[in-house]
Amino acid sequence: MDNFAALKTAVETAELIDAHAHNIVAVDSTFPFLNCFSEATGEALSYAPHTISFKRSLREIAELYGSDLSMDAVQEYRSSSGVDSITNKCLKAARISAIFIDDGLELDKSLMLLFIVFFPEISIAAYRSGLEINTNVLKKDADEGLKDVLRERLEFFICFGDKDLDLRVSNPLHLRNLLEDSRFSKCRIVLLHASYPFSKEASYLASVYPQVYLDFGLAVPKLSFHGMLSSVKELLELAPIKKVMFSTDGCGFPESFYLGVYIKVLVTIENWGYYGSIPVSSENEFTLGAKKAREIVFAVLRDACADGDLSIPEAVQAAKDIFSENARQFYKIKAVSESFDSNDIASLPVKLDINASVQDVALVRVIWVDTSGQHRCRVVPKKRFHDLITKNGVGLTCASMGMSSHMDCPADETNLSGVGEIRLIPDLSTKSIIPWANDQEMVLADMHLKPGIPWEYCPRETLRRVSKVLKDEFNLVMNAGFENEFFLLRSVLVDGKEKWVPFDVTPYCSTSAFDAAFSVLKEIVASLQSLNIVVEQLHPEAGHGQFEIALGYTTYDKAADNLVYAREVIRAVARKHGLLATFVPKYMLDDIGSGSHVHLSLSENGENVFMGRSGATRYGISKTGRSSWRRIESSSFHIGIYSTSSK
Repeated sequence: MDNFAALKTAVETAELIDAHAHNIVAVDSTFPFLNCFSEATGEALSYAPHTISFKRSLREIAELYGSDLSMDAVQEYRSSSGVDSITNKCLKAARISAIFIDDGLELDKSLMLLFIVFFPEISIAAYRSGLEINTNVLKKDADEGLKDVLRERLEFFICFGDKDLDLRVSNPLHLRNLLEDSRFSKCRIVLLHASYPFSKEASYLASVYPQVYLDFGLAVPKLSFHGMLSSVKELLELAPIKKVMFSTDGCGFPESFYLGVYIKVLVTIENWGYYGSIPVSSENEFTLGAKKAREIVFAVLRDACADGDLSIPEAVQAAKDIFSENARQFYKIKAVSESFDSNDIASLPVKLDINASVQDVALVRVIWVDTSGQHRCRVVPKKRFHDLITKNGVGLTCASMGMSSHMDCPADETNLSGVGEIRLIPDLSTKSIIPWANDQEMVLADMHLKPGIPWEYCPRETLRRVSKVLKDEFNLVMNAGFENEFFLLRSVLVDGKEKWVPFDVTPYCSTSAFDAAFSVLKEIVASLQSLNIVVEQLHPEAGHGQFEIALGYTTYDKAADNLVYAREVIRAVARKHGLLATFVPKYMLDDIGSGSHVHLSLSENGENVFMGRSGATRYGISKTGRSSWRRIESSSFHIGIYSTSSK
């Protein structure tokens, strides 16, 4: 395997351009989630769970979501998380540079994905009519239809797909008359879905006709592993490598292609306008489409090297061509612009990242939060992070979790000292480029005694452990949403000494206060959204210089991580503007204090159990809700000790 290390690295890190995909749908769409795994419809779709590809794909989705391995568990996660959350989770995992969308497919409650190219009026053949196309038509008919389409636009022909197509006449060899017709010799034709089960025929056509190109989306990942491997191998038996392209053909569900993350680029496409999306995540997480594509392409190219068909350098270049360069040339991507209008932020339904490319990252911050609420970090060079830290973590003295907010030494009676060490193990699912420092990344860390063995004082592990008890013993899942109240302070000189005073003295929800702080708040919102943190609303609070930002409601673990990153953003952006943001509960004795209100609920099988049924309960809250509230109320003093920020 060491002989193929360079190839493996090239495949795992290759840029991906998704050359063909479709829109997603809302969680409550009538388009069944089973279609994520199969092209079948009606009664035939009910047999999808018994296919090899379904079992493999469901397992990978469950691993991504951290849910139980069952369709019900995955769907419960989808319902409780919402389409924004699951889409963004999938986007972050994919590391796809650009996605070309065919929006001609009409789906119930379809959702538009912004900053992605949409194909205008692409013609699809092989559905219903097949590929045996008659080019001997009247001039009038040609002018109105076939002739104009084939001469001026890209044409996509499909074999493997749903039952609307007639597979009997979908063999691409039926295109011979069209390909031989000189009138259409300049029309570029892409054979989608690996032309399965006619992959060999497609490979032959690409080898003898200059206008024929190949794409293996849908076949990867909806075939078995052997089917995927054999189809891609057959495509490359005769076809020039420069003519084979990657796509996911993702449709309806983020899980089918885990689209990718967005950043501040506008790429000019010849005759087509703009798109913008390049990778910002470097973790080795891929997608049903993207992950399997990397695995399959590596296996195919590795075998080609072992058989003597390719050298390692040739295979490395082939991987780059298949995953991005061929699509880049085919769609004539011309230039990249760094322009970006942050006024568009509020309209984005999915993640917008305004950061630089991951290739520019020099340092990685490994962040933890101690028991006094202090955010602390260790910083390591990017190469060391990927070579060592991701697996072995960073060493840290046990005393760090016992430090108080006013002194860097363990508080009395913590029983923690400078003797002994733990490991900070980065949670790669939380890694992201820092919005205010584009050459750095940050990642939240778990605390382990040694890799794989959690430390009992790790706050993130404690949350997981308690939540597991809640799930195992009561079949309940906690969801949460935080409101962040904070003061913005500015520095002034009083008798030659620096003093921090409120940013303004306006009343509650003052429009003047919002106008005054708009540039700061605008950048905060942009940065939060770049981190996939939903901002529901923001407003000036009652205190002088006080503001509040309400974050989106989500699962307990994501809500906690979002709170940490939100405070990092707010403090950093304020500092960038020459201000100081503080979350201390009582900054000034003669003014109102700041809170961190948290909205909690418990759900069972995706249904909120706090709600009373049929008006039979007092105040409309259920018995479970009342019991939970009494338990929280009785523990409020101790909760306050750990939840009240000291910074």
